[in-house]
Amino acid sequence: MDIAVIGSNMVDLITYIDQMPKEGETLEAPSFEIGCGGKGANQAVAAAKMGSKVMMLTKVGDDLFADNTISNLERYGIDTEFTSKVPGTSSGVAPIFVDPQSRNRILIIKGANENLLPEDIDKAADKLKKCSLIILQLEIPLPTIYRAIDFGKENQIPVVLNPAPASKELDFEYVCKCDFFIPNETELEILTQMPVETDQQVQEAALSLIEQGVKNVIVTMGSRGVMWVTEEHVERIDAYKVDAVDTTGAGDSFIGCFAHFYVKNGDVLHAIKMATGFSALSVTKRGTQTSYPDKDQLEEFLALQV
Repeated sequence: MDIAVIGSNMVDLITYIDQMPKEGETLEAPSFEIGCGGKGANQAVAAAKMGSKVMMLTKVGDDLFADNTISNLERYGIDTEFTSKVPGTSSGVAPIFVDPQSRNRILIIKGANENLLPEDIDKAADKLKKCSLIILQLEIPLPTIYRAIDFGKENQIPVVLNPAPASKELDFEYVCKCDFFIPNETELEILTQMPVETDQQVQEAALSLIEQGVKNVIVTMGSRGVMWVTEEHVERIDAYKVDAVDTTGAGDSFIGCFAHFYVKNGDVLHAIKMATGFSALSVTKRGTQTSYPDKDQLEEFLALQV
């Protein structure tokens, strides 16, 4: 097994809107779609579409969405041995609103994701020990994330932590145990309480985390590109220019693709560059997982950028 994703799954309820309604206002929207999402599941699918062998440790409810979520993961070749149902609980859902400029607003209802507990990691320990990388996000309980980080340290397995959605309750003692910390600029601003409007400000905010002991900070900045900051150096990678249709799940696509290439060859900069292309291509189509390219599509896209 290459990658273990310990995290969330969601059912995306995507409404494409002309404008956000005001308080008390009812508006007609042009279209609506239901898709499979959740930060954890998105990252797992992105890595799997690149060719990684991925296992998903997650919880679904016992509602009409559950079987579809599990079968969707399996459709991408993801190992679901430790994806289980929680009786009497709804699956996680994410109402998403996308405007004509491809900007999105998202609400999440965690549902069964709240029931992914530290003991679930111990139950999956034998299989987790065979993985080369662990990916985490913040749509599951913090104690579970902390146990997963400790598990990675105990078994010399690199850990990627995506602090999304950002939580000020996140214990940075555990963040410092991770090998890669990958926020977007908004999450970086929330966690550091520092401005991030310019590249210089992003760099200063990221360096403040390095000073606390974080090893690698990789900040995804949308159309502004990516910034990789360590104690030794700062590297900025430009974004590819594309016509964005829907940016939902772009950050997740970056992380899944980054994980694939990092596991494949251990080259951080190469992994960032490949993931930058992958996420750029993902925003040119509607949806989350359904917008993610496969390996051939990514190679074709990158070849055209030279």
